[in-house]
Amino acid sequence: MKFLRISEIIYLVVAVLSVIETVRRWNADRNMAYVFAIFGVVSVFMFFFRRHYRKKFEQRRKDNR
Repeated sequence: MKFLRISEIIYLVVAVLSVIETVRRWNADRNMAYVFAIFGVVSVFMFFFRRHYRKKFEQRRKDNR
């Protein structure tokens, strides 16, 4: 279960780094900025997706005890 929590944090870190890189590249290379923006959005989505399923697994585990 600890890995699920760590993977959530990793997705948040990737999202933050992607947003920073998007802002940094916005005026210089707009196409790469869009790629990093998409990575950021997908990472935030994956964070909430993983969080939802981790809580679901924890609840199921608690109910089975």
